[in-house]
Amino acid sequence: MTADNSLGGRLDDDDYPAYTMGRAAEMLGTTPGFLRAIGEARLITPLRSEGGHRRYSRYQLRIAARARELVDQGMPVEAACRIVILEDQLEEAQRINAEFRRAAAERHDDSP
Repeated sequence: MTADNSLGGRLDDDDYPAYTMGRAAEMLGTTPGFLRAIGEARLITPLRSEGGHRRYSRYQLRIAARARELVDQGMPVEAACRIVILEDQLEEAQRINAEFRRAAAERHDDSP
């Protein structure tokens, strides 16, 4: 994922509003059908409102935007979804590794 993505970084779903399928598709410049397709490919599972309507978080929109970029380049939806999932997992692993190394370095600096 690109750091300059206007949809922002990962946040907990409780920290911000979720968008309806129509609004989410509009924000991505795509159709609700694309959001359904990536849902069927198991890239994102929409949140559900009390009325049962699909809603998408900003994090989910960021993931969908990246998948859309790959699909626009000619990649099949399912392959694009797999790549985006792996990229996201890699970013998370790198973030955790950096935090661990930072904490280890601080412990090493604090030792007598």
